Order: sequence, then C-alpha cells, then structure tokens
Amino acid sequence: MKTETDVVVVGGGLAGLTAAAFLSRAGRRVVLLERAGELGGRARTQERDGFLFNEGPHALYRGGPAERALRELGVTVRGAIPPAAGSLALRGGRLFQLPVGLRTLLTTRLFGFGAKRQVALLLARLPKLDPAPLLRVSVADWLAETLPHPEARALASALVRVTTYAADDRISAGAAVTQIQMALKNGVLYLDGGWQHMVDAIAAAARTAGARLVTGAAVTSIASSHGRPMHTVHLADGSVFTAPALVAAVAPAAARTLFSHYRTIAGWSDMAIPVRAASLDLALSRLPSPRARFALGVGEPFYFSVHSAIAKLAPEGGALIHVARYLRPGETGDRAALEAVTDLLQPGWRDSLVHARFLPAMTVVPWLPAAESGGLAGRPPVAHPTIPGLSFAGDWIGAEGQLADGAFASARRAAQSILERAPVRVAA
Repeated sequence: MKTETDVVVVGGGLAGLTAAAFLSRAGRRVVLLERAGELGGRARTQERDGFLFNEGPHALYRGGPAERALRELGVTVRGAIPPAAGSLALRGGRLFQLPVGLRTLLTTRLFGFGAKRQVALLLARLPKLDPAPLLRVSVADWLAETLPHPEARALASALVRVTTYAADDRISAGAAVTQIQMALKNGVLYLDGGWQHMVDAIAAAARTAGARLVTGAAVTSIASSHGRPMHTVHLADGSVFTAPALVAAVAPAAARTLFSHYRTIAGWSDMAIPVRAASLDLALSRLPSPRARFALGVGEPFYFSVHSAIAKLAPEGGALIHVARYLRPGETGDRAALEAVTDLLQPGWRDSLVHARFLPAMTVVPWLPAAESGGLAGRPPVAHPTIPGLSFAGDWIGAEGQLADGAFASARRAAQSILERAPVRVAA
C-alpha cells in the first residue's frame, strides 16, 4: 500500500517526536515511523512494581533548548532540582566532602591548599569564560594548561564527566565549558514519573495536532529524488510512504543503512565516536543510609545518585538508585565495581534489594563533540545541503545543544527548515 503525505519522520525517539509535533502543529500532514513497539527510544522508562527505571541516570538541563521546545509545544514536565549540599566525593575507596562552593572547597579534606587555590580560580573564571577559543582544544590539553596540580585536574575532570557524560579526553573543551556553564547557572531537573512522562506528553501533542504515529514500522530503505523533492520510504511489511519532506531521526548506523547510496551520509557512522556509560540501576524497599544521596568519583569516573530522593520514581518508602561509570574508549562496565561503590555509600543495600538492572555499555549519545572536528560545529548538519526536503534530527545532529538538548534543538530546527523550504502542502 502506498500512502502520500506532507512529511515522513523516521524514528520515534525524543527528536522524531518533537519534529513531528512542531510540523503537525504548523499544519503539515505528518506520519512518524518507529521500528520499535513503543515510542521514546533511549528516553523510555520501564515500570517494575512501582519503580520507574530510566535507561540509566537522566537529567534535564534547565534553561536550554529542551525546556524552550517543550514550552513552545505546551508540554509541562514536573520534577525537582537535586541539591548540591551534602554531595560526596569518592577517591581511592574513601568518601570526602565534594566541593560545591567556597565554604565546602575550604573545608573539604579531598585535597590540599595548592589544589584548592587552583580550583577556586577556575570556578571564579568559568561563568564568564568564552568557549569559542576552546572549541578545537581538547579537555585534556585545556586542563593540563589551566590546572597544573593533578588533584585540581581530577576534580575538574569529574565536573566535565558529570555534565557531558563523557570520559573521553578528546572532547572539545569549548563544548565541555558550555555544558558546565549551563549546569552551574540553572541546574538540572530529575523528572517525576521518569522520562516516559515527557515522551508521552510530546506524543500526545503531536497526535492532537494530527500526526499519525506508527510503531512496529521497520523502514528498510529511503530513496530521494533530486528534481522535484520527493522521498520514498519502504517498510519491511511492503508499505510505501512518499512525501516531499523527510526527517531522519535515527542513529548513525541506521543512517548508514537507510542512505547507503549517499556517500557523505553513510560516512557519518565512520566518524561517530559514541559516548558510553555503564549503569547499575537498583530498586530498594528502603534506603539504608538516607544522607548518602549523591557522590562523584574523583580520579575514577564513578557516579552515584538516589534519584528517587528528588523525583517521584519509587513507591512510598522505596528508593531508586543509579550507579554509573563513565566509560573511556574501549572500556565496558564492571558490575562488581559498581556494587562496591554502592557498598561504600549504602552498606547493607542487598538486604533491601527488590530489582536490579545492569547496563554494561549503554550509548549515552552516538557522537562525541571532539576537539579535532571543532566540537558541536563538527556534527552533521540538520538540513542536508544538496537533497531538497531532507533533514536530520537527534542528539548527535546540529551545532546546538548536548544530550537531550541536542535532540530538541535539532528537531526544532529540522521542522523550521522544512517549513521554510516546502511551504506548500501536498494535495489531499
């Protein structure tokens, strides 16, 4: 069966859903095709006995492209800002007070005066630091020049990791500084109900505006004409969709498969450096040590957070914990190491264990904004420069935003590009 429409969106994650919502609200007939049986991609949330498991630790940056896009779509998300007070640093198997301000920097026993002085100077400069000259400088080189003291560098590296999720020193210092500045200025939200609540709300906005969202729809190939703009999308079940505009909201590997006849697009997957993390997600009937809610590895790239202490993610009295390791290139997660971190912060947690899920090497984002390629500016463009009506969206697309912000920013820009380039609807 062949179906004609105004826009086909391939991919039903955050970027695809957001693009579909913007386009349908602008009056376009939109069909979204998602291979999986449910929408949301890596933003899905799994419910188990009242515990809401995101795919690893998720945080929504306040004041960025994600919040702006959600506000424009009329989507409200609820949650809370995790407090900095009481945060801990994990180094060498011991816990210390994590410096989160001048007072805690002065009083922590994490390191000595020399390191404290360098950290204080960096924190004073960060809010007004111009990221532009650092776009092609790696974090490793920037920190080596800025912080000669190794303990100061270790803390700064931890700050880079927790804001970008990347333990790869090739990341652009400019991209890292931009992300740190946003975190310091506005903080983040842990979302009530998990990220699925946000996914469902965006999907509802798209459907209300008239978009058709199809799950279990495996796209096998896409053909694009260079004359009259037209994209033909073939599905595994034999269905065919045609439209003058298409948004591909897929991962680099899928883009390679679907656009194998376009050398530049197919080559993106060879350029992509994935950002990965290992996560141990724990549902407990009770929290053994209520005060130990957040810890950051200094020296070793660990992360520990009781997300349910901030957002509604667990039944009354229960706790949902994410323990993660930001993975360096070539690494995979070690569950025993993550359990050891939990032993240190929540001794006796096994006695309260209800559910556990281990993700040894989940993809956080598929494209590291590396210094060598110019940081965010080195990512693939939203609008294809030579194929009319073709746009891309995702957390690895475009020069704006990282993590979920990148997905929302590129989706909004993809919709704008299509509305600007293809203002006339296909006849019904």
